[in-house]
Amino acid sequence: MNAQRFEVVARSGGRGRVFVPVPFDPDQIWRPKPQHHVGGTVNGMSVRGVIEMHGENRGFLLGPAWLRGCGVAPGDVLTVVIEPEGPQRDDLAEDIATALEANPRAAAFFDSLAQFYRRAYLLWIDATKRRPDLRAERIAEMIALLSAGVKERPRL
Repeated sequence: MNAQRFEVVARSGGRGRVFVPVPFDPDQIWRPKPQHHVGGTVNGMSVRGVIEMHGENRGFLLGPAWLRGCGVAPGDVLTVVIEPEGPQRDDLAEDIATALEANPRAAAFFDSLAQFYRRAYLLWIDATKRRPDLRAERIAEMIALLSAGVKERPRL
C-alpha cells in the first residue's frame, strides 16, 4: 500500500485532543472501507489511528496521552506519513481473497476490523498449511463469523 506524506495544520479535537486533518480520500487512494485504520508518524513520532469524519473534515485524533511531552498543539504545522495498518485484502492468499470477494458482507466487516482481529483470523487459517481440507473449513468458518459480525473466533 502507498504511504501518504503530507503537511497539515493541527486543529483542536476537543477534550485535550488534537485533530489531524487528512487532505485526501482514503477510499480513493487505498480502497473503499468502512474504517481506515492507519499507522505512521506525526513529526517523526509513531502514531496509530482511525481516519474518521469529524464534522466536515476527515482525519484522526491524537489523544492526551500521545500529546504528553511531544510539543504538538493546535495551530502547529505537522508532517504526517500514514499508511493502512495490518494485512490488507490485496495482500491475502488467493483462497482467502476469493472467499471474501464472494461474500461482500463478510469482506466489508473484515475491512473494518483492527489489524489485531484480521491477523488473528489469518494466523488461525495459516496454521493449517499441512491440512488443505482443514484450511478450507476454517476459511468457510471465518466467512460465516464475519458475516455475522463476529470480531474474533470463539475459543473452544
